[in-house]
Amino acid sequence: MRRAIFGLILSAGVLAAQGNPDWHRPFPEFRIAGNIYWVGTADLAVYLIKTPAGDILINTDFDQDVPNIQKSIEKTGAKMSDVKIILISHAHDDHVAGTAAIKKLTGAQLMVMEPDVDEMESGGQGDFQYKSRWAPVKVDRVLHDGDTVKLGGTTLVAHLTPGHTKGCTTWTTQVTENGRPLHVVIVGSPNVNPGYRIVNNPKYPNQAQDYEKTFAVLKSLPCDVFLGAHGAYFGLKAKYEKYPTEGPAAYIDPAGYKAYVSERESAFRRELARQSAQR
Repeated sequence: MRRAIFGLILSAGVLAAQGNPDWHRPFPEFRIAGNIYWVGTADLAVYLIKTPAGDILINTDFDQDVPNIQKSIEKTGAKMSDVKIILISHAHDDHVAGTAAIKKLTGAQLMVMEPDVDEMESGGQGDFQYKSRWAPVKVDRVLHDGDTVKLGGTTLVAHLTPGHTKGCTTWTTQVTENGRPLHVVIVGSPNVNPGYRIVNNPKYPNQAQDYEKTFAVLKSLPCDVFLGAHGAYFGLKAKYEKYPTEGPAAYIDPAGYKAYVSERESAFRRELARQSAQR
């Protein structure tokens, strides 16, 4: 477990992962559990949630990843036109830069947590930390904490887990696998990225308080299937190696979820103490 957590620390944050080759490396599409499929890269998560009334896509990665995302979606037996709703984890380019392209390909509605709406519609111009830019894209439905997104018998709950971005969103849903109901948590991000000024930041004065709220929310969520915005959060590749023999059971990891949240909270508190001491 210590080795796994050390790997999470190394992979945490946008700046730390800029040179990560897994960001754009293709990864096999597969069914995680229930009606949830992985169609992202070897680290950047894209989730396809299939329903009888059409599909939901969470995240779009970079523009350059869109062709591989489309191939992965089609390999699951779906079509791009089946995607009716696009959701995001948070408004950073590694998760949303391909949104305009995918929205054009699918005609889907884009639904975003309210504090990240301006970022999506301006193409990242108001970010408190980064100067990354992407194609601006219109948001069709503004979400708020606790809102639900429903399609074809599937219900997703949007949990505002701010700090990493002001509108960072953790998604929860329930699926059934072999007759067993499972709580699924798709973590937005609790990471304090390198360079984040979480004390006395005029561009985000309540950032530390927002992180506090996020950890309270994450610790309150029941979790069987632990997922997140990056595969490194939940050990995507290591669990996938077990998939041929274990199937979806490889991704049932409530203990891993608790350990991840605990480790990320500890990292936040260390950084908060460091920055507070420098005031």
